[in-house]
Amino acid sequence: MSQPKIQSDAAHDAAQGAELLLAQPRGFCAGVDRAIEIVERALAQFGAPIYVRHEIVHNAYVVKDLRTKGVIFVDELEKVPAGATVIFSAHGVSKAMRGEAEGRGLNVFDATCPLVTKVHIEVSKMRTQDFQIIMIGHAGHPEVEGTMGQSNDGMMLVETVEDVAALQVLDPAKLAYVTQTTLSVDEARGIVDALKARFPAIHEPKKQDICYATQNRQDAVKWMAPQVDMVIVVGSPNSSNSNRLRELAERLGVAAYMLDDPAQVKPEWLTGVRRVGLTASASTPEMLVQGVIARLKEFGAANVRPLDGIEEKVAFPLPKGLASA
Repeated sequence: MSQPKIQSDAAHDAAQGAELLLAQPRGFCAGVDRAIEIVERALAQFGAPIYVRHEIVHNAYVVKDLRTKGVIFVDELEKVPAGATVIFSAHGVSKAMRGEAEGRGLNVFDATCPLVTKVHIEVSKMRTQDFQIIMIGHAGHPEVEGTMGQSNDGMMLVETVEDVAALQVLDPAKLAYVTQTTLSVDEARGIVDALKARFPAIHEPKKQDICYATQNRQDAVKWMAPQVDMVIVVGSPNSSNSNRLRELAERLGVAAYMLDDPAQVKPEWLTGVRRVGLTASASTPEMLVQGVIARLKEFGAANVRPLDGIEEKVAFPLPKGLASA
């Protein structure tokens, strides 16, 4: 959707000569790439409709595109016809939902990010050892629901340091924690520190549960933010890692905006801005980033400069039954 011409001219004057700095890395991670490819291959192999439990990833453009190809997104498995093909989203699902799918004879492909699956395995192992588990995460997020659903009981959710102070545990010597993978590193660290201060014997995961992609994208923003006057995060409002990137830039003292459509760029953001930092969450396709770049150029932005950063080479295998499709 184009802006009115008079508005575009004003914005062009405000942003004339502004430089765009591109964070590296940005955009799709290996888990998101894998999840979308699973859906695409299932469509090619079985034909539409293909059902997906929850949004495959939290990006409005991706979800809309897959809908046009014949994907039906559902929140409850009861909406999936018996015998149909259903894909579990990258966020993961509970054991109860897996059992329900098996009981109804659904053709299931699991697009759960392998790093989320790692957390699920940790939870199962610790519960068999009678650990009471604290999950650090956001209530209502599908990843949190899926991870909490790996155990019928013995798990508690904390979202803030204040929640830690209110915890009542059975045995401090048999206590462990896991984290939602897409949390802010800084956000998780504060809660972990509070847990360790109150429960010195708490059991930690073998490896930090913040995923590599979340860490890398946040580190890229930390590197970029001091060099720019404003940061734009390309990502959808329901994406946890998108919101964390925006919040991180703001904590670093830079004005930050989040959008998932190039048309959402507002001319007034650019007034007096000489350098714009641009990044994208792990669930955002690069074409949206390029669309935002084109939009900023319409408003007078000139040079585009990619920043140095980590080159990610992680890849995850596809589920059996699709790998050779």
